[in-house]
Amino acid sequence: MVLADLGRRLNAALSSLNRAPVVDEKVLDAILKEVCAALLESDVNVKLVASLRQKVKAKVKAVLEGGADKGKEGNRKSVVQKAVFDELVNLVDPGVEPYKPKKGQSNVIMAVGLQGNGKTTTCTKLAVYYQKRGFKSCIVCADTFRAGAFDQTRQSATKAKVAYFGSYTETDPVSIAAQGVSKFKKERFDVIIVDTSGRHKQESELFQEMVQIGEAVKPNMTVLVLDASIGQAAEAQSRAFKESADFGAIIVTKMDGHAKGGGAISAVAVTKTPIIFLGVGEHLHDLDRFSPQPFVSKLLGQGDIQGLVEHMQDMASQNPDKQKEMAKKLEEGKLSIRDWREQIQNVMSMGPISKIASMIPGLPQELLAGSDEEGSLRMKRMIYITDSMTAEELDSDGSPFLEMGKDGKPTGLTWRVTRVAKGSGTSVREVEELMCQYRMMANMAKQAGGKNGWIQAMQKVQAAGGGRGRGAGGTPTPAQIQAMQRAMPPGMLQQMQRQLRSGGGMQEMMKAMMQGQGGDQLDMEEMQRMMQQMGGGLGGLGGLGGLGGMPGMSEVFKMMGGAGRGR
Repeated sequence: MVLADLGRRLNAALSSLNRAPVVDEKVLDAILKEVCAALLESDVNVKLVASLRQKVKAKVKAVLEGGADKGKEGNRKSVVQKAVFDELVNLVDPGVEPYKPKKGQSNVIMAVGLQGNGKTTTCTKLAVYYQKRGFKSCIVCADTFRAGAFDQTRQSATKAKVAYFGSYTETDPVSIAAQGVSKFKKERFDVIIVDTSGRHKQESELFQEMVQIGEAVKPNMTVLVLDASIGQAAEAQSRAFKESADFGAIIVTKMDGHAKGGGAISAVAVTKTPIIFLGVGEHLHDLDRFSPQPFVSKLLGQGDIQGLVEHMQDMASQNPDKQKEMAKKLEEGKLSIRDWREQIQNVMSMGPISKIASMIPGLPQELLAGSDEEGSLRMKRMIYITDSMTAEELDSDGSPFLEMGKDGKPTGLTWRVTRVAKGSGTSVREVEELMCQYRMMANMAKQAGGKNGWIQAMQKVQAAGGGRGRGAGGTPTPAQIQAMQRAMPPGMLQQMQRQLRSGGGMQEMMKAMMQGQGGDQLDMEEMQRMMQQMGGGLGGLGGLGGLGGMPGMSEVFKMMGGAGRGR
């Protein structure tokens, strides 16, 4: 995503604040200069940037002059970070709630916008989005102006398994829209999306036609589809459409391919109209729900815990029985090759790896940059390998592939490995690596499951903390951290802190988990190789500092440790 460049610039500015020994006006000016330069490069209006600068300075000055935390540099830094975060949120937040479709009634959504902005594709994406969430959705193609518009709707709707309506012979878009909406209302569809012709603010006739369609179908919400590449010009276009169609929400498309996305988003916010979705790719699932605070949080590398949880819940709701069965197996500490294969398929269906990674707080964005294609290909090859296994092998714990010595430890590989490699068109080494990765995951599941496992311990900790984090971006508050610390099993926190201090981070944590399960030297070598495959950068994850005002893992553990000493 091109916005990642803006995120990196903003992140670098806030990181320089952490390095500054003293926070004074000179440091504040230097940080604001970097933040403003990054926003201007992303085509944000110069007046909005100047306003943001003044507001941040005024906020910080008021807090510091009020005598709050005068001598504590750490708290002064937090004041600056919070002021920057809040003003960036205000920059993209119009402060208006959009219309939300309700189940059990017909919700008519009309899409309008310029030619070539991606309305037809977005209509299908929108129908798929609502269909995944249990709405019965459909599309009405009222675009009679563009050649091939109905063909495009028909093809994309058929691919997405969404109902559609249109006509090759009828030339009056108002008549088609009225017929389609009437038909689908009778068939009790929940979400009816009306796709209209592309039009420009200078074309008064087309604008009149849009008003007539609106009067005929009486939409609950009119959505303006805008191309991110027009940047600041989005404001003029959205104002023109607002005067004619009085739309209630906006979808910004092509956010994956242009650096002016930030300008489009901020320009639209000025019109006091909420953005509901961002189009971030060409595929049917490439539509992200937009919410100002999580959006800025993700931009600054602070992650989006709430978005990640919602994403996981959407995945689980598509096949609840299978998810319950998997959760039960993990709680028991059992994981077969078939179960692991299902988890790989779940990860693949969640979308690009970088998208999921951007939701995880503290994970450096460079870690998975450009690795989506490579990661996807690797996972596909894992699936090919498991496709060549028999049912008995898939339901096993991997032991049929290993030759065991008298002491019960593996001494080599069986003939089955060669057979699977030939059958899947891969090499023996790839099958061997897959078995190593599976064994590591199975050991972790064994360690996590059972009465005294990590899953039960963490469930108790989460319950003690009062569920979801109540801080910015879904992070836990100091009070929640204290409650979690008290609920932790004895010695668990000290063990984590030791591992983080040693600089090994996640690698050390995984090492402890393997050893706790009685892992032998072979296990450790497997794990080392896995860590290298995962990018090598994960080794230092535990030692990351807080990015953009959010405490890193080490800070959270310090806070929890401090709470323990204070008891």
